[in-house]
Amino acid sequence: MSKSSVNKVVLAYSGGLDTSVILKWLEDEYDCEVVTFTADIGQGEELEPARIKAEKYGVKEIYIEDLQEEFVRDFVFPMFRANAIYEGEYLLGTSIARPLISKRLIEIAKETGADAVSHGATGKGNDQVRFELGAYALNPDIRVIAPWREWDLNSRESLMAYAEKAGIAIEQKLGQKSPYSMDANMLHISYEGGILEDPWLEPDEDMWRNTVSLEKAPNTPLYLELTYLKGDIVAIDGESMTPAEVLRHLNKVAGEHGVGRLDMVENRYVGMKSRGCYETPGGTVMLKAHRAIESITLDREVAHLKDELMPKYATVIYNGYWWSPERLMMQQMIDASQVTVNGVVNVKLYKGNVMIAGRKSDTNSLYDEAIVTFEDDLGAYDQKDAEGFIKLNALRLKIAGKSKR
Repeated sequence: MSKSSVNKVVLAYSGGLDTSVILKWLEDEYDCEVVTFTADIGQGEELEPARIKAEKYGVKEIYIEDLQEEFVRDFVFPMFRANAIYEGEYLLGTSIARPLISKRLIEIAKETGADAVSHGATGKGNDQVRFELGAYALNPDIRVIAPWREWDLNSRESLMAYAEKAGIAIEQKLGQKSPYSMDANMLHISYEGGILEDPWLEPDEDMWRNTVSLEKAPNTPLYLELTYLKGDIVAIDGESMTPAEVLRHLNKVAGEHGVGRLDMVENRYVGMKSRGCYETPGGTVMLKAHRAIESITLDREVAHLKDELMPKYATVIYNGYWWSPERLMMQQMIDASQVTVNGVVNVKLYKGNVMIAGRKSDTNSLYDEAIVTFEDDLGAYDQKDAEGFIKLNALRLKIAGKSKR
């Protein structure tokens, strides 16, 4: 498809240097109208400047939307029902935001009659894959324009030179710019680049924004009672909350206690290893607490099957396949398992740690104290039954042992 066939593009627009340059570049290179879309998914930034900039650059159709509740309800919560964690550590904070942005890009393209969508992800990262797989899954006929794979502006200096020539404001000159490439939303904030590109160097303490250091964390622990309904937290300390309110509150209190820092080297889908640092205070609490309530409400084989599925589920999300048939199939299985995941978890936060102080379910607990007790169980469990159980399970081991003699 030629550039001349593109009449209107929906751009995922932050208002920063990169997407402001992309906006002007799209107009210059494709001679098309640009629609801007800015999503508020809890990144903690004032979004009105993005509107002002878009208006200044002559954009006629500007979308700025608060998607925080949808983000947590329809993306974060379903992911945490699966206890998803990538490569044993990463809570997928950036990965889970991309399918929502792709969804709205496609919806806005339909609303405005746009031919294409565009994003500011580079050709080295995972986000280009996530944005585009989502877009194609939701509209197989959409055209996706990825400027970083087309233009020759391959450094920040060349971007700034282009911006100056085009009359684009460059706020970076006015103050000290963060040395890191950061991505933030309600679930997490990530840091890459700068000194982090050397995996031996420890991050500077002043890099972290959402958590305090262990040295500065309170000396008194904080207890929280999390109420679960079908695998989702619906109340904290007895107070009902929406999904976004739950995550917002957990981020605040867990961050104050130094919970949720991570420094890891991960395997990107595009083939390279990348060192990243993450802050996910609320999500760290959610993962620990969810496993605790599942421990008393899920059947053993259901719990083990979920654990077997989880690495595949997490990889599917990390690689950008949220809208794929396999993720949708796994989600149905996971959600079906959560019908009985109801109850309360008592969580203790202290010096970066999340500890389970207690868990209970008045309606769905499979924990039977009468059977498990070390005291007299009054006949609830006949210990003699274990002899036959052991012999049957040892049969194949005994046969194999004899064959080795």
